[in-house]
Parts: sequence; structure tokens; C-alpha cells
Amino acid sequence: MADWTFLTNHAHVLLCVSKDPGMRLRDIAEAVGITERAAQRIIAELVADGYLTRERDGRRNRYQLYPELPLRHPLEHNHQIGELLMTLGSDPRH
Repeated sequence: MADWTFLTNHAHVLLCVSKDPGMRLRDIAEAVGITERAAQRIIAELVADGYLTRERDGRRNRYQLYPELPLRHPLEHNHQIGELLMTLGSDPRH
């Protein structure tokens, strides 16, 4: 894998959840190229900041994404996370 990428791990996790709201942490971690513990921390941060909610669905978690929320950096705050996800080929509103 490259030493750096244009997107953060947080963006990669959001992309995974957008494509599959029932994706397991193990699968998110593998897709992003991080540890399961790092994926768990990122999900917890996204939940704490209101970008995701987590709901139990049997033995699994199901995540709901809020695409209308703004990107966090001051340079991008006038854009929504849904715009970023759609640009990357995911429809966060499905």
C-alpha cells in the first residue's frame, strides 16, 4: 500500500459504511487496511460526533450515516459528506 493517500481512514470507513451499513468491523478494517481496533476507534469517533448512529441487528451492528452533515475541515466545511461519498461512487441515501 502507498505511504499516503488523498483520503483519511475516517473517509475510507465512511465509504465502507455507505456501501454496506451492515459491514462488520473486521471487514471494514480489512478494506481500509487498518487494524480492527483502529476501525473500532474510528467508528466510535464518527458516532460520538454524530456522523453515524449504531444499532444492534441481532449479533451485528448496523450503521446509519447522515450525509447532510458538513465535512469537518475549514477548507471543506461548506460541503456535505454525502457529496464526497457520491463523488467516490457511493450513494449514501439508499
